[in-house]
Formats: sequence, structure tokens, C-alpha cells
Amino acid sequence: MLPRVVVNLKTYPESTGRGALRLARIARDVERATGVGVAVAAQAVDVRACAKAGARVFAQHLDAVESSQSTGAQRWEGFLDAGVEGSLINHSERRLDARAVRWCVDRVNASRRTSLVCAKDATESRRLARLAPTLLAVEPPELIGGDVSVTTADPGVVRRSVAAVHAVKPRLPVLCGAGVKTGEDAAGARRLGAYGILVASGVVKAARPARIVDELARALA
Repeated sequence: MLPRVVVNLKTYPESTGRGALRLARIARDVERATGVGVAVAAQAVDVRACAKAGARVFAQHLDAVESSQSTGAQRWEGFLDAGVEGSLINHSERRLDARAVRWCVDRVNASRRTSLVCAKDATESRRLARLAPTLLAVEPPELIGGDVSVTTADPGVVRRSVAAVHAVKPRLPVLCGAGVKTGEDAAGARRLGAYGILVASGVVKAARPARIVDELARALA
């Protein structure tokens, strides 16, 4: 079962260390309660603890490096050893060039893990769909972290992106993100043809994140 809700923990204080572990446990518990796949994308320092807690965990970023002589790089083999389910690739806050995106998708796919590639619009979604990632998420950069969901502010980009992806890979699930915070936002994503959502501050910064994750998951059930 692929996740329909992916919570990007980013590098907020609330989602680092113990905060990351708390949110990972929330994701685990909501998935068990609803039957809807929920994953967290954690910082490299937190992925092992989150995975040990029984959560579905993605790396937030992956570097296209082969050599162990690559100080500071985020190597896929290290994430595999930590127990991750997959990785975000090409998030708008950590863009990669075309060659690196292809390398990362191929490496994750070869390990039978989940490659979640991010795109900024329908044009890029179509191009990246040709790489055959496991999931593709469209997030207009100008709406990320904002107060208005992409499903309200620019529903056309979601609709166009889903159509563009499915013209290339009809079975490739598409997530949408940017400003998603409520069950209605999640339900709107489904109405626009998306498989699920990629969310960050709407959960991490929430006063009651467990309630929000549960609401989002149930809207996608």
C-alpha cells in the first residue's frame, strides 16, 4: 500500500529529534486506525529512530553519489540501513539537475523502495513522469508554506499535472501539495484527480497534529 498522506517534517524545531519521533508515532497510529497509508519524510538524523518506532519513513533528500568518499552526502545505502521506505527527490527546497534526478529514481527503484519525485508544474510533471518514479508530487513553489491550499488557489495546476502524468504513465499515482492543511483540502485533491497529498507545516505547526493527520487520512479513505 502506497502512502496517500506524506508529511514532510522539514527542519522545523517541532519536527526535530523528539518532535520527529512524536510525529512519526502519530503517522503510524493514524495509518493503523484508518487503513490509509501515512508516511513521514524525516531529517537524516531522525530517520532511524522514526523507522524503529514503526512508522513509514522517507528521507527528505538523496544525493547522487556512488563513493563512500563523499563527506556530508546523503547516501542511499545509509538510508536503506536505517530502514527507510523511500525518499523525496527534487523537492522545491532541494532541487536537483536532471541527471541527478534520474540517478536517484533509478537507485531507489532498484532497491524496491518508493521514489517520490517532486515537480513544480504540469510541464515538469510530464517530464519527470518519464523516469517512472513510484509517486510524483506536484507543488507550486509559490504556494508552499502558505495559508491557501493549492486545491483552492490553483486547482488547474493539479488537474493539468494529473493529466500530463497519466498521458505518459497512466498508473503513476500523483500527490499534490502546497498549503494543504484540512480534510477539505485533501478531499479537494481527490476531486482533482490526485491520489493523495504532500503536507508539511499544516501538520508540523498544528496545535493538535494527531487530529489533523487523522482528518487528512479520513478525507482520502
